[in-house]
Amino acid sequence: MPTRRVHIDGAEWQVYPSGFLTQSVGDEFGLIFVRGTGAERELRVTRYSPMGTRSREQALAEMDDATVIALFRASQPSARAPEAGYRS
Repeated sequence: MPTRRVHIDGAEWQVYPSGFLTQSVGDEFGLIFVRGTGAERELRVTRYSPMGTRSREQALAEMDDATVIALFRASQPSARAPEAGYRS
């Protein structure tokens, strides 16, 4: 799975396509932002709709850093996100 690294507010975040599929699988994908390791690891999750018909990996690779950072700003903590293992 491809990884991107971005620096946001002085911290390095790794960004991955989540692999979690919703009913909108054709036009909406998830991204997971990860910072740190072990007990200090922080995860944030968001969804996005790439323009055109592309795989989520290709769409992530083609995004510029400003777009990735904007998606981070719209992300939520992972505590209630199915992409990060939450189950109701």
